Amino acid sequence: MHRKPTTKITLHLQDFIKKQATSITEFDEALVSRHIAKITVFEDHFTVNFKSGITIDIEA
Repeated sequence: MHRKPTTKITLHLQDFIKKQATSITEFDEALVSRHIAKITVFEDHFTVNFKSGITIDIEA
């Protein structure tokens, strides 16, 4: 079975997140640069665009 590159990136990101402590206590520039393309802040929420193509909206 051959997976799309985006699927491999997504699985890598999921594995990485699972291995992390339950709370992040400090900013990790390498982590941000590696996985996040853009963060947009709105009045009532913010949107995180990952380099893998996934977008998440988070309510404030």
